[in-house]
Amino acid sequence: QVSLVESGGGLVQAGETVILSCVASGPAWDREIIGWFRQVSGKEREFLARVDWRYGTEEYADSVKGRFTISRDTGRNIVYLQMISVKPEDTASYFCAAAPVNTPLTLGSWGQGTQVIVSS
Repeated sequence: QVSLVESGGGLVQAGETVILSCVASGPAWDREIIGWFRQVSGKEREFLARVDWRYGTEEYADSVKGRFTISRDTGRNIVYLQMISVKPEDTASYFCAAAPVNTPLTLGSWGQGTQVIVSS
């Protein structure tokens, strides 16, 4: 069973850089793709970015391209989400998710989330 633990959230000022971490454990076949989502209370969950664990191929939502970067540390089993120049509208709970290849992340395993609050 895959376990995902997010960290790195908190209260930050607009314009700062935030780096979120997602520590992944469990069967490698079950976490071949790891991604980040965010959700604001009362709104739908929003896909942000995903990475192929083996090849490092990255994919981003258009809304965050150029500002968010996903990366992985295969030795430590951590996936990062770096967010630069954060804005108040980035305030949300951030979640990482993992799934096998060809399985939608939304149907995979999820972490508990970490909250980011951006003050103006």
